[in-house]
Amino acid sequence: MSLKGLRFTLEVDGLMETSAAVVGFSLYQCHSTPFVLEVDIASALPDLTATDFLEKNAVLTIWQGTVAQRYVSGIVNEVMLGENNHWQMRYHLTIVPPLWRCGLRQNFRIFQQQNIQAISSTLLNENGVTEWTPVFYESHPAREFCVQYGESDLAFLTRLWAEEGIFFFDWHAPEGPEQKLVLCDDVAGVSSLGEMPFNPNTGTEVSTVCISSFRYRARTGPSSVETQDYTFKTPGWPGYYSRAGENLNGQLTQYEIFDYPGRFKDEAHGQAFARYQIEGWRHDTETATCASNSPKLCPGKRFTLTGHPSDTLNREWQVVSSVLTGDQPQALHGSQGEGTTLYNHFEAIPADRT
Repeated sequence: MSLKGLRFTLEVDGLMETSAAVVGFSLYQCHSTPFVLEVDIASALPDLTATDFLEKNAVLTIWQGTVAQRYVSGIVNEVMLGENNHWQMRYHLTIVPPLWRCGLRQNFRIFQQQNIQAISSTLLNENGVTEWTPVFYESHPAREFCVQYGESDLAFLTRLWAEEGIFFFDWHAPEGPEQKLVLCDDVAGVSSLGEMPFNPNTGTEVSTVCISSFRYRARTGPSSVETQDYTFKTPGWPGYYSRAGENLNGQLTQYEIFDYPGRFKDEAHGQAFARYQIEGWRHDTETATCASNSPKLCPGKRFTLTGHPSDTLNREWQVVSSVLTGDQPQALHGSQGEGTTLYNHFEAIPADRT
């Protein structure tokens, strides 16, 4: 299934847009993971080198006719030479967001009396990640003592964000290639695409976006979290907090997670960490595996399913991972005229979960 009038283009800093034609791409996105965009291009220039690509800004654009449906911006971190058919050289590019660079630095470091936003700001700015914004609905108090111990900056940040109930995704402007990293701790910070109709009877090419497959799954998971810690400043402090899971769907309540040490030194962090943990343990107890022709269904988006025969599924969902695949074989010299196709396979969870 695909949209009429589809085409894909790629711009790389320093190269003319006409020097590279997109043969195909795969975009892998998931909450709290830097995206990976794999792009195959064909070029009449056979002698492009690594210097022409590595660390260069690149923008993939998905068009329907003359209207851009989506932009994906990043930096090229890998290039591989492919085959040459005597007319064109094939190049395979891997494109990642600026956040990926944080994985190349490793450090031992102490942060004292700083909250998660201050720590994030320091490390992101040091790694050149300037386009980011926090969307916080919780207080996230300052930490008395926080240690980065032999971790990469990316591993350290993702660990802290997970402890604080924060997930991240890339926000894309509705029009234009503007893109930024969003740190979010509540589904209220996830934008809505509105209603998305369920239509399993689509042909190979349609003019409107829809969801062609929606497979719901429920599973048993941990039912509660208990966490405890100790501080030498107040030895008698119990430092014990618990949180029961919600939306159990009839499962037993005996599946307890006990976490010690809980990595907190005060009541505010203890209560919050227990809640964040049970939400994390149960985030995938209700999921939907879906397929669509819309390139806009990706992490950081919500939608309302309509028209499904099971009325309980006609509600709001949020996308947590997606694989967007596009093929444009006519970009190759001598192709047999196969059409451009776009497939989006994604996973969603109920929109009230994080």
